[in-house]
Amino acid sequence: MKALITTLFLICSITLSAQSNQFAGAYSRSLSEEGKHIIEYKLTLNQDGTFVFHSYSKLQGGTPPEENKYGKGKWSVKDNMITFSANKKEDFDEKYTLDFNNSTARFVAKNPRDKSDKVVKTKLQFLESEINWMRRIDVFRI
Repeated sequence: MKALITTLFLICSITLSAQSNQFAGAYSRSLSEEGKHIIEYKLTLNQDGTFVFHSYSKLQGGTPPEENKYGKGKWSVKDNMITFSANKKEDFDEKYTLDFNNSTARFVAKNPRDKSDKVVKTKLQFLESEINWMRRIDVFRI
């Protein structure tokens, strides 16, 4: 009986770690207008449940003209919805100032059962965030 319970526990933990592996990785988005504006977003979801985010913008005539913003914290997944959180004491300092608490994103990928030629880029689509400009932003898997 103990062996059966141990085996079931092992199978469940392997399944859970395999699910987080499908979400972990690097995501990016670059918006630019030749010679005028550059906006780049880079998000890395680590397999240990942590994340790092970097936003770079260079806007012609902007104040300031060039800006870097950073955020980090933890992420978790439930039903293709990724929830981000940040600990005020551990994840914030002079460099990491973006607060990802209460931010959620939907993981979008082609269904493995879909055998059509339709191309679906794997992405995270931010649905909610206290960072106003993060709402409705899509970042694509690299």
